[in-house]
Amino acid sequence: MSTLLGKTIVVTGCSSGIGAETVRLLRTRGARVIGMDRHEPLLSLDGFVKADLSEQAAIDDAVRQLPERIDALANVAGVPGTAQADAVARVNFLGLRHLSLRLLERMGEGGSIVNVSSILGAEWPARLEAHRALAETPGFEAGLAWLARHPVAQETCYQYFKEALIVWTLTQSQKIFLRQGVRMNCVAPGPVLTPILGDFVAMLGEERVQKDAHRMKRPALADEVAPVIAFLCSDDARWVSGINLPVDGGLASTYV
Repeated sequence: MSTLLGKTIVVTGCSSGIGAETVRLLRTRGARVIGMDRHEPLLSLDGFVKADLSEQAAIDDAVRQLPERIDALANVAGVPGTAQADAVARVNFLGLRHLSLRLLERMGEGGSIVNVSSILGAEWPARLEAHRALAETPGFEAGLAWLARHPVAQETCYQYFKEALIVWTLTQSQKIFLRQGVRMNCVAPGPVLTPILGDFVAMLGEERVQKDAHRMKRPALADEVAPVIAFLCSDDARWVSGINLPVDGGLASTYV
């Protein structure tokens, strides 16, 4: 029997790419899936809430439309580094964090939060203290204020906030698990064939892309990442908490 059967799972970024594949897989395994996205979905869902995850008020409004009981949250939505640094901060970290903490209030023992980070967040130890400080800010507006005092360069904003997401997950997951029995983990894909892959190539530059090309067989397909997210949402992963799991065809190992 599927260990996802009957679970109510919220998936952000449900309308395309990894999010859409995660929705399809979760539903085939018996979960009730509520999608969240800025764009209308082109796939079957058990519920959909249109939401702008860059604004706290919009997130709070979306939360009011979600079920009172949630079993898992898959934070797949994100914007590429070609977007303005402020938008990357808001969607990829501050909004994700705010939504997670709001839905945590609706989860019980055995719940799960899965955050999609990136192989590009691997250098988080180099900025650990800054990421710890941001992680400890008490909310969305406090995070914005901290970032106003510690601005992040446009050219490195995507990597920076994926690092910040990993550090927030690693530093907060055990507190949440001990207090509430809810697990929180990250999945770190390498390059994935999704509609925004071109944005990542533009962000990294052709030279960096060519330099790394020999390190991997090919970019991943979205349906090769979705099963890992589904696993971490499921009861099969009930003793997995506080990890950042690479899903990159071995790419991360080539930097050792």
